[in-house]
Amino acid sequence: MEYTILIVEDDIEIIDLLTIHMKDLNANVHVADNGRLGLKKAMEFDYDLILLDLSIPELSGIEVCKELRKTKNTPIIMVTAKSEEIDKVLGLEIGADDYITKPFSVRELKARAKAVMRRTDISNKKTENASSNEMVFGDLILNVEMRRVTLNGHKVELSPKEFDLLILLASHPGRSYSRSELLDVVWGYNFSGYEHTVNSHVNRLRAKIEPDMSNPLYVLTTWGIGYRFNEEV
Repeated sequence: MEYTILIVEDDIEIIDLLTIHMKDLNANVHVADNGRLGLKKAMEFDYDLILLDLSIPELSGIEVCKELRKTKNTPIIMVTAKSEEIDKVLGLEIGADDYITKPFSVRELKARAKAVMRRTDISNKKTENASSNEMVFGDLILNVEMRRVTLNGHKVELSPKEFDLLILLASHPGRSYSRSELLDVVWGYNFSGYEHTVNSHVNRLRAKIEPDMSNPLYVLTTWGIGYRFNEEV
């Protein structure tokens, strides 16, 4: 399968490096050298992956990510400098799926990109017996194989991490997960210490699936522990 990747970066040498190695993954590569152009391209085309540098002109990577997450669930890997720890945390909280720090290992970058795009393959895969992969909770239907969520018959657009978080909780109704556990399982050990990222994703997830944010039906808070999926739905 051929992928299409958008690189949003203003350093010519890094653009060339990323382009070469993304093409190794059988990908078509589009490039934007500033945030405003990157956002425009990302809104107009459904990319399989966006490699987004944080320090870009016109619109920062944080601003681009924030705007995209209002309407698009495109997987995003942030490219950060070691000095940008605060921006890294913020980026994860507003919906980026992963990050890699400059100077980065090309092997690691390719591995992370392939992992994200494998999820895209699954998301786009059509199965004849899709119903066998469905979890039904009243009006909320989760299709694991197709990574699709519907509520009252309407498709719900979730980011990759929002979907992974929902599936984990829904697969174990009634089990309470701490924020650290959710971070470890959904994001991986590299994200230790970013527990507030979980809160931000739960809030966005609730905004998309809950009939009443002030009285959640599906994703519940277990006070003093973390979150659980309502076992009574």
